[in-house]
Formats: sequence, structure tokens, C-alpha cells
Amino acid sequence: MSKTILITGAGSGFGALSARALARAGHTVYAAMRATAGRNAARVAEAARYAGEHGVDLRTVELDVLSQESVAAAVETVLAEAGAIDVVVHNAGHMVLGPAEAFSPEELAAVYDTNVLGSQRLNRAVLPHLRERGQGLLLWIGSSSTRGGTPPYLAPYFAAKAAADALAVSYAAEVARFGIETTLVIPGAFTSGTDHFANAGHPADQRVVPAYDERYGGLMEQVGARLAALQPPGADVSLVADAVVQVVDTPHGKRPFRVHVDPIDDGSAEVSEVADRVRARFLARIGLEDLLTPSPAA
Repeated sequence: MSKTILITGAGSGFGALSARALARAGHTVYAAMRATAGRNAARVAEAARYAGEHGVDLRTVELDVLSQESVAAAVETVLAEAGAIDVVVHNAGHMVLGPAEAFSPEELAAVYDTNVLGSQRLNRAVLPHLRERGQGLLLWIGSSSTRGGTPPYLAPYFAAKAAADALAVSYAAEVARFGIETTLVIPGAFTSGTDHFANAGHPADQRVVPAYDERYGGLMEQVGARLAALQPPGADVSLVADAVVQVVDTPHGKRPFRVHVDPIDDGSAEVSEVADRVRARFLARIGLEDLLTPSPAA
């Protein structure tokens, strides 16, 4: 059945690819992004052009995850136009590169604001609707760095993705009795096909960087080259969008809790299997095993 889907950070990368794939699958998709009348106006036009050329229902909506007012307005717009929201895809994120020491506490907080608090703002705006309906899906785009391999110079981003993962896991249990399902789609390291590295931020205070350059010079280039060498043939970022579509199209109550899309296999799937098994066992031990699956649709 066709669903109405709101996906954040859908101007490029995983977000844009997933929005288009979901629309091609027959869903009504709201590709949310900020500055739709400004720096992202070209992406809005591109989405409209794609919708027309492919005959799909792909729309755009202004949504800045840093603003509760903007998030609330976006949710109200979607509800006014479509009447309901079935799926929320938490995808918006921002990457920064550099030695952890070089980032100020305020810069780390800014990364958390986008990658963690942005999801919280959207949940607070949309969950009253989903709870009232008694059905829905929260789909979180995570990162294999949360439990897998973690190369240096990405500490603020990795820490924020780990925090978002923990938030998603807690939410899963807390919304299950409202009939709301949770899935985490976990991409591994894709060295091309997204704007993550191209648009990555850097520490404003560069005073400490030369000291690291003396011993870690060229580190990111080295990591990038080695990751690229590990990519098997056919390891395209579209695999993430395909996984998102498959999750959305799976019947309510049958969706997997965590889906890994990691051609390099950095170990995240193996560690997550243990962690999720321990979580399930603990909830059962304290008599809360019903929180592992959503209540039947209302």
C-alpha cells in the first residue's frame, strides 16, 4: 500500500536517493530540506523535474532540523496536504573532519544539534500524530561506526551517530505499545556517491592541527584510499536506498530492527547482533518482552 513518507536531509546523498527510490516504489514522499527558496532551490527544482519525468509523487518541504518551529511547520504542511504521515526517516546529518582535540565544545555541540537533537525535534512534532493513529514507522539512518571500525579524525561525527543510535533504541521500546515500529538502517563506509566528505566541516581553531599533521599527515587521504580499495564490485550507495524501500514495504510488525548495508564489513553487523540479542534478553528478563515488537495496528 502507498504510504506518506517524510524524510529529512533529502537534498543529497542517502536522503535524496532514498526519497527517489521510495517515490518510484509508489509512495508519496516529502523530501525535506532547509533553504528551499535559497541555496537548495536548485535541488527543489531537480526533485520536481524528477517527479515529472518519472511520474512519481515526490514533493519537497522546507524543514530545518535545527529549528523546532521549522520542524513543526513542516509536519503541519504534510498533514494538511496528505492527511497523514506513515513513515518518518531520520536521515539529516552533518560530518566534520579533523583531530578531536581541535574542535571546541561548541563545535561538538553543533554536530550533536544536527545529528541528534534534530531527530528529537521531529519526533516531538510527529509522534502525537503517530500515537493517535496507533501505527507508524520510525526509520533511522545510522552508521556502522557506532559498533564497527572507526578510523581517526571523525570523532565528533561518530560520537553523535552513536548518541542517535542509543536514542533510537530507547524510542523503539517507548513507542512500541502505540503500534509504532522502529528500524535502524546502518550504512557502512561508502567512499563515493554522497556529499558527506565534500561538505564536511573542519575545526575553526587550527592552532593544534599542525602538531597532528607532523605525525598523522595525509591520514584522511590514506584512509579514503584504503577504504576504496576494500569496496567490492557493485558496492554503490543506491544499496542504502534499496534497503530503505525494502523496510518500508515490509508489512507492519514484520520489519527487522536493524539492517546493515556495509559492503566493506567493518564488523558492525557482528557486534550489533550481540548487542541487540542482549537487549532482547534483558527486556524479557524484566517482563517487558512485548516492547520488542509494536502492538498490532489500531
